[in-house]
Amino acid sequence: MLKVVLAQPRGFCAGVERAIEIVERALKKFGPPIYVRHEIVHNRYVVEDLRTRGAIFVDELEEIPAGAMTVFSAHGVAKRVEEVARERGLPVIDATCPLVTKVHNEGRRYAGAGKELILVGHAGHAEVEGTIGQMPSKVHLVQTVEDVADLTPDNPDQLAYITQTTLSVDDTRGIINALKEKFPSIAGPDVRDICYATQNRQQAVRELAEVVDVILVVGSKNSSNSNRLREIGIELGKPAYLIDDASHLEQSWFEGVATVGLTAGASAPELLVQGVIDGLRAFTEVQVTTLAGVAEDVKFRFPAELADA
Repeated sequence: MLKVVLAQPRGFCAGVERAIEIVERALKKFGPPIYVRHEIVHNRYVVEDLRTRGAIFVDELEEIPAGAMTVFSAHGVAKRVEEVARERGLPVIDATCPLVTKVHNEGRRYAGAGKELILVGHAGHAEVEGTIGQMPSKVHLVQTVEDVADLTPDNPDQLAYITQTTLSVDDTRGIINALKEKFPSIAGPDVRDICYATQNRQQAVRELAEVVDVILVVGSKNSSNSNRLREIGIELGKPAYLIDDASHLEQSWFEGVATVGLTAGASAPELLVQGVIDGLRAFTEVQVTTLAGVAEDVKFRFPAELADA
């Protein structure tokens, strides 16, 4: 008998639900194809499902035919991308998560006040590239506490920081503390830019780690928040595995294991979680329970052009 403990909350957050439904509503209202710049969210199953319904995912706007309906992903885009869309006359629906937009607005306010900006985030991540591209002035990207030691801003007394929304709260707190120690006058929002859903899922993994032997995280390899969940499990001394779906389960992980914790990143659908439970049943008898946790009821508005779809 294998006991499976489900984290609560897990899986889709409000920003992901909104982004996916934006593409679904656009397909319904305007008909396929709908072009999406980059993956709408970082989950392979979601992307493939939308592709079968008529969404076409592209890396650059130049791949989109003139006049074709275009959606920007939940991670946000740089100002230059918005400009290119206007220059090409592309009708655009923006699926940027409102919490990412909040970070953009915050950064622009700091820059407008004459602050030199620091972004705490991961190089190459779509959200980081979009955020840097939204700022009107130079941005220093900081990924680790060690990066802070090497940081040499032009004006150390006029600094402000913002953060990627999907980071580990603990890692971010360490970087922010290092920034405040080196630059005592720095302005910034503490860890509040890390979105509520990221924080809730990370706390749920900490609670899981107290009662299970192994942790499974359902999510794609390019999902930042999913990777953080796995890392937290490992930091708390538990073997933790990031898997796309049940096909990636390995029976050897569960030898001598009595209890498995199961969660999912904010861009992973619940049906994949249930599929993993079915996959575990192929190895042994399974008993499923769910941890008590935060009940999320956040809802975001849809863009005006899709409100009636």
